[in-house]
Amino acid sequence: MNELDIYKKQNFANRVGLGHRPALITVDFVLSFTDPEHFGGGNITDAVQATVPLLAAARAQGWPIAHTRVVYADDGSDGGAFTKKAPGLLKLTETSPLSRLVAEMDPQPGELIVRKRQASGFFGTDLAGWLTWHGIDTVLITGCTTSGCVRATVVDAVSHNYRTIVVTDCVGDRAMGPHEANLFDMGQKYADLMTRDEILAHYGVAG
Repeated sequence: MNELDIYKKQNFANRVGLGHRPALITVDFVLSFTDPEHFGGGNITDAVQATVPLLAAARAQGWPIAHTRVVYADDGSDGGAFTKKAPGLLKLTETSPLSRLVAEMDPQPGELIVRKRQASGFFGTDLAGWLTWHGIDTVLITGCTTSGCVRATVVDAVSHNYRTIVVTDCVGDRAMGPHEANLFDMGQKYADLMTRDEILAHYGVAG
């Protein structure tokens, strides 16, 4: 019995499906995560470019859109255990260019900017309340990194009982091994895996 057979035998990887009221979440598409000299590399830049048409379609449809960015105090006083593991994150302050959303994700009025200090876009933020206010039943998650902040956001999204969809060509990681392994694992336990074009086709939207 191979590994996939074990998951099938235990009845994992069932579909949650797409609901009627989606929201788009872009996770940490900021300048530092597109630059290999800081936190980037791998296929993150490709994920940004793949997300551009999805973002445009979401705007055209009037879907709620939220963007997350990592933001710490200038003096690092709000850093915690997460920054002990990755102290370089402390340079992502409110005014640092490294924490600025990439130009392709430049937010428009009405789009939520979620400032976070932990991996998940939900932890210690008002994202869940904002989604509830908008009557959301489905979250489409894009961003980086697949194995880190995307995964943490996905786990918290399903914990809040949203239909959670990872847009596979719109997420990226600095290394392909963690990217692929985490996509597989999220698809088995936490989320449906769909491409951008599959999602747009389901909703009858041109990308």
